Amino acid sequence: MTLVSITRLRLRSILFLLPFVLRAQASNRQAQRTPGCHGVLTRKTRVLTFWTLSLWDDEKCMRTFLRGSPHREAMAKLPQWCDEASVGHWPQETGDFPAWDAATRLMQQHGHLPRVLHPSSSHRDGVMNVT
Repeated sequence: MTLVSITRLRLRSILFLLPFVLRAQASNRQAQRTPGCHGVLTRKTRVLTFWTLSLWDDEKCMRTFLRGSPHREAMAKLPQWCDEASVGHWPQETGDFPAWDAATRLMQQHGHLPRVLHPSSSHRDGVMNVT
């Protein structure tokens, strides 16, 4: 049994792109060094929309990463930088990454929308975008 975690973040301005990318790269390195992490995949879909998919031994390992640095400091920027954000996690039987389309469907079932300070109209309406 493994835990799948997925995040979708859409930056509200290109002005945040460089600091976001630098913090995302540092967080990716941190995740891969965290005990219990089986790997991290990233992708960019629409303009300024970034995804992370990671596999963990369990929720305790994932939470250790979430509370650690530099991820903790990067997430503090999320409310200011993003106009849309979605996060979710769920257990799965296999230790393989789910396909992105399957992961986005599961995020819609198991995810939530973190608070952002400048939400898009869909985020404000509680709509979880997956593009």
